[in-house]
Amino acid sequence: MSCVVPSAVTERPVPASRTGPRGVQVVNTGPDHTFILDEDALAELLLKEDVRDRSVVVVSVAGAFRKGKSFLLDFFLRYMNHKYGAGVAGVAGGGGGGGGGDWLGSEDEPLEGFSWRGGSERDTTGILMWSEVFKATLDSGEKVAIILLDTQGAFDSESTVRDCATVFALSTMLSSVQIYNLSQNIQEDDLQHLQLFTEYGRLALEDSGRTPFQRLQFLVRDWSFPYEAPYGAEGGQTILQRRLKVSDKQHPELQSLRKHIAACFSEIACFLMPHPGLRVATNPRFDGRLSDIEGEFKRSLQQLLPMLLAPQNLVPKLINGQQVKAKDLLQYFKSYMNIYKGNELPEPKSMLVATAEANNLTAVAEAKDVYTTLMEEGQLLEAEHGRARDKALHAFHAKRKMGGEEFSQGYCDQLSQDLEEQFLQFAAHNESKNIFKAARTPSVFFALALALYVLSGVLGLLALYPLANLANLCMGLALLTLVLWAYIRYSGEMRELGVTIDEVANSLWDNVMKPVYQSCIEKGMEHAAHAAAERMVAPTRPNGKMKGL
Repeated sequence: MSCVVPSAVTERPVPASRTGPRGVQVVNTGPDHTFILDEDALAELLLKEDVRDRSVVVVSVAGAFRKGKSFLLDFFLRYMNHKYGAGVAGVAGGGGGGGGGDWLGSEDEPLEGFSWRGGSERDTTGILMWSEVFKATLDSGEKVAIILLDTQGAFDSESTVRDCATVFALSTMLSSVQIYNLSQNIQEDDLQHLQLFTEYGRLALEDSGRTPFQRLQFLVRDWSFPYEAPYGAEGGQTILQRRLKVSDKQHPELQSLRKHIAACFSEIACFLMPHPGLRVATNPRFDGRLSDIEGEFKRSLQQLLPMLLAPQNLVPKLINGQQVKAKDLLQYFKSYMNIYKGNELPEPKSMLVATAEANNLTAVAEAKDVYTTLMEEGQLLEAEHGRARDKALHAFHAKRKMGGEEFSQGYCDQLSQDLEEQFLQFAAHNESKNIFKAARTPSVFFALALALYVLSGVLGLLALYPLANLANLCMGLALLTLVLWAYIRYSGEMRELGVTIDEVANSLWDNVMKPVYQSCIEKGMEHAAHAAAERMVAPTRPNGKMKGL
């Protein structure tokens, strides 16, 4: 039911006896938006002697809250009780509900089963399993157990995106038929939510190379356009093909969404349901009596339920291509719940949060570009770092961002940390990009020490001992400086002293050693040229004849 009723005047239908069949809460909501599996209640249902070794057919209904999921499931129960209840054969091909309407019951019979109500506030929380596991026999002779699941509605004011994704994903992972309950139409945001929730479920499963899920049944409630597509499965297929069609004219994002959904399910179908009538939507005392429901809605129920629940249409649950027994389903419940309790899966985010994150990350990227450009243009690395960092942070703050100041502060802090790390990379790159420059300091001081050693020896031979001692002292200082520089480069400590030593080495190279080196090279080249000229002139005599002729 998509129409809402003021909850203050609603009345619940009379519930089933506590000792009789009822909806059992197998997944409860816990503190801090957590979910807790009631293993004892689940084991009591799945480990019964007449159930535990049967393959399971799991039919689940999921979708937005207050759209009539529990209300619909109670009609499922009427059909199941009629078809597979006590004393009914439940064999494929048998009568009793294949297309007849007698299973709907008396016109004045209140609708009982899963708890439901009109109004605008949510009623179902967590995941409920019907306490009566129905038993049937397929054409193949295989005996199966049919399980109905009712799930907490998505997108209410108390649930986070993670809550909604977890419930929908669990429902999809555990069911063989997932009914996606929608209101009025299949819209693009419905497909986006389905993509998010199924992806959250797919991430929890190990990649087996198989289609992860089985049958997806779109159920469009309150369909108001029967002149475009008639009620029922045929009209539903028409609408489904339109909504899931992939064409080259679509944006790649829209194509990817549709391909994802098609790849996640082995079978996808759709059914269009009419509105149940104004008396259902506006009467606060409506208790599910057929007399208050429009005939078109009842006729649609008579088509839908056999299509899903008749013996020949049952879909046994498969995991990795193997049919799942009831006793095995208990273990899968435990395993999947453990995954969603932990931190193995990423946090699914609302569109606003995801957009705000992308927006802030774009601002961070632009700020980093500003910093990198300025650092590459700068000459003095230390001085440029402070200036470039300030401009980068200013560029980040100047860009308009979503999420508010508190949300953006975390990105600002991360940006500052990234810039400091990037500065270290610039410094390391700056020091290592010129091999000769990196080796200049040790080369200068080693050459200086060697020259002073030679000078000390020469002065000693000339008996100029005071000057020789002075040369030895300077040689020791040069070697000590060289050792100190090596320690600074190795340890990273006393970086300022290391910079000073490099500057002294550069000064000695530029003002003393380089001129001497260039002068020696020039004189050597002149001497070599002069010697070559002499060798060219020497072999000839004054009369121009060659020697020996």
